[in-house]
Amino acid sequence: MLQLLEQIPYSVLVPVAVLMALAPFHPKPHLVEKVQMLLSGDLKRPLDIFDLLLYAAPLVLLAAKLLVRR
Repeated sequence: MLQLLEQIPYSVLVPVAVLMALAPFHPKPHLVEKVQMLLSGDLKRPLDIFDLLLYAAPLVLLAAKLLVRR
């Protein structure tokens, strides 16, 4: 698994993580909306959970890559 993580270049991972975290740009990023739903206890529908995982995945990969590098 670590080898696969090392093969993903930062030049691809960083822009994808930023775009997914901020999309859609208006009115509110989807990831922010889903995290707010999670914190308020309203994240119950399977589609909302899938959206949270989908939009957060690149950020999780980037964090894992940064942590493994150290």
